[in-house]
Formats: sequence, C-alpha cells, structure tokens
Amino acid sequence: MEVDDHVVIVGASHAAVQLMISIRQQGWLGAITVISDELHMPYQRPPLSKAYLDGSVEEGRLALRAPEMYEKLDVVFKLGHTVVAIDAGTNQVTLDTGEQIGFTKLALCTGARVRQLDLPGAELGGVHYLRTMDDVKAIRHSAKKASRAVIIGGGYIGLETAASLTKLGIKVTVLETESRLLKRVASEQVSEFYKHLHEEEGVEIRLGSKVVALQGDGHVKSVICDDDTHSDADMVIIGVGVIPNTELASEAGLVVENGIVVDEFAQTSHPNIVAAGDCTFHPNSLLKKSLRLESVPNASEQAKAAAASLCGIKKAYSELPWFWSDQFDVKLQIAGISQGYTGAVVRGDADESRSFTVFYIKDQHIIAADCINRPKDFMVAKKLILQQSTIDIAVLVDESIDIKTLIN
Repeated sequence: MEVDDHVVIVGASHAAVQLMISIRQQGWLGAITVISDELHMPYQRPPLSKAYLDGSVEEGRLALRAPEMYEKLDVVFKLGHTVVAIDAGTNQVTLDTGEQIGFTKLALCTGARVRQLDLPGAELGGVHYLRTMDDVKAIRHSAKKASRAVIIGGGYIGLETAASLTKLGIKVTVLETESRLLKRVASEQVSEFYKHLHEEEGVEIRLGSKVVALQGDGHVKSVICDDDTHSDADMVIIGVGVIPNTELASEAGLVVENGIVVDEFAQTSHPNIVAAGDCTFHPNSLLKKSLRLESVPNASEQAKAAAASLCGIKKAYSELPWFWSDQFDVKLQIAGISQGYTGAVVRGDADESRSFTVFYIKDQHIIAADCINRPKDFMVAKKLILQQSTIDIAVLVDESIDIKTLIN
C-alpha cells in the first residue's frame, strides 16, 4: 500500500462507512473518495420506517458517524453525484457530470432500490415508496394532512410503516396479495401473530388482495383491487421488495447473478474491485450456500472482509445472518435463514401473549429462530444454530427448563 493509492467507494451506505473505517485500520495510506447519489451524509436506514417516520427520532440522530470521524479518516465525499460508468481496464469511473476519477481499487456498495409497481395512477400525488431519508420526509409531509393510508405489501417494511403511521393517528389498511403476511420469510404462527397484532392496534389487514389501479384527480383518493373492492386513501405507500443495484457492475464486465457475485473475501471477478452489502450475491460457509441479504449486520461484516481484500489481506466473511423488526411494542429478532425448514416449534404462548419464539427445524437441527420480545432466546438461538447438534424438541418447547441446557 502506497500513499499514492486511491480507493473509490460507490455508495454511502452502512457497508461504505464500515469499509472506510476498516481500510484505515488495515493500514491503507492512500486517498479515499466516496461517491453517492444522495445529498445526505451517511445515515442509518433501519429507523426510517420506524422511529424516524413516527417522529420519535429526528434527522440529526440518524447520522452513522460524527463529521469529525470522516475528517480523521481523511475521506472525501462527492454527494449528489451518480457513477454512470466503470472502466475496469483503465481504472476509472465516470460521473453524471462527465468527470472521470481514477482509482487503484474500487469498492461497490451500491445497495438496492425499491421495486416499483406499474399501475395506473402510480404517478398521482400522495403515492410513495420507502427506501431513503428523502422518501420518508415526503411520507411525513403527506401524513400531516392524511387521515387514511393504504400500504401495498405485507412484508416487514409495509408492517413497520403501518405501525408508525398508526402511532401518528392515521387509519391504515394493508393490502397483501398472498394468503398470509410474511409468507416468504416466516411460519404460519408468526404470520398469524402479526395479523392479530396489527388488527388489535386498529390496522385493517386484507389478504389475497391484488392492487390493479390507483385513482384520484392529481392526488390519490382510492386503491382498487382485482375483486373490484375500493380502499379510500389520502396517501399510499408501496412496499413490495427491492432490486439490487448491479447495472454498473454488469456493464463493467463483472459477474452478476442475483447480485454482484463475490467470494468469501468480498472480491468480485475483477482483482481491483470488491463489493459489500445488499448488492452482493455471496457464499456463506455456515449456511453452505450462496445468497443475497438485505441486512445491516451483513453489510457491516462483509465490508470488513472487503477492506481487508483491498489491503491484500485474506479475511473470510462467514457470519450467521440476523435481522430485527420493531412494530408497536414488539421487537422481533431473527437468527438464521428459515428457508427449507421442515418443521417449526413454539416456545411460549403464540396465541395469547406478545412474547414467544418460533424455532425452525430441519433434520433435527435448528436452522433459524424468530424471537418475539425474547432477547435471551435470541442469544441462545444463535449459539444453537451454530453448534448444529441434534435438538431435544421436548426441552426446546418446555419453558420450565432453561434453554441454555441445550448449548454444548
């Protein structure tokens, strides 16, 4: 590593911030330039649909790091600019202004963007997506004058948004195309719990509802489903997933498959380019498969591996995925990936309480856990997943027995 070296980081995400910290810790002496299409300095994204939307946390508390830290790291930010091309042969990126910036190493922390719906009326005022701080600012502005909101999509973002808007005194309807909430990622017990939770808090949940159009005269007034039912709305939030930002990588000749393909060291198919965060498709030795994750912990840990690679150090990334969601007075902590489970068992009362854990089982091993207001279960679940020993189900579900006894 030389003083004349220059790493360019595309994106100002959680992964980008951890990467710039870690690369200095690994001994990087050269310049660091961060290019972001947003005008804001790096900020936390998880609170956007939660505490920032409901007003309990203001913008100043969203900063990922204090400005002084970036000065200490000697990082140059180019905000409000988009990288339109990467020339991997000449080691240059081109900005939307036409400016070209040379690099010794390149880090792609491009994240993901919202999946948009092609619906009649989608261009009406009061129709929003939720991904960035500016998105939430626009939603908060609409919420000041709204009494009814419709949320399209019953995933975690949609449900978190429903909880936040309900706290603001807005009547919320959630429209979900599937037969249950969170169908792709959770058991029937968890789906039913969240349906009842939201209904108890005053949210209307409508399952099997496919939206076909939005109506209004300049501003949205109603949402129409394929069964010809109408839902009145002063505002609409669409939350139907995200798409990884891989176009730059693909056009630069990098291997892309459901994300920018990287190895366990966050190295792309080009020796001078790494990638980290929501945009990557990466192997996980613990899960024995490759996958793409939308997760802050994943972004941060993978960024550490990427920083090491940029400095010529081999530091493999292989962490157990974990996530969380806050809705009303319920904190959900998720350990592992439940896809492929063959059975699910419950510790606690999933029907009458707001505190229980669902363990996902495959081949007599725990592969994942959804812990609802159960932080101790969450900590133990992570260890049980990693140890991969045969589980005594009777002990697992018996609350009179300390679950820690299952840890070897």
